[in-house]
Amino acid sequence: MLVPNWRAVLKHAWSIRLMALALLFIVLEPVYTFVAATWVSGNLYIQLAMSVATGLLAVAAIIARIFVQQKISGDLNGKPPAEG
Repeated sequence: MLVPNWRAVLKHAWSIRLMALALLFIVLEPVYTFVAATWVSGNLYIQLAMSVATGLLAVAAIIARIFVQQKISGDLNGKPPAEG
């Protein structure tokens, strides 16, 4: 079941933004590996940095999910915030 203000959550939630960025890194990692393998010798440090960045973004998204974001959460008195 979706939250009543799911459009506002998709638009304003930092957890969604960070997970989208993590998804971008997940998609770019094999692309970079393929390109690096065909043109230059693979650089282990860049692959490691992309993996670490993906993990850190996922952790940041989890942390962002538990913090109150006033624009989305409203006043937390039981009333859902207005659809933004």
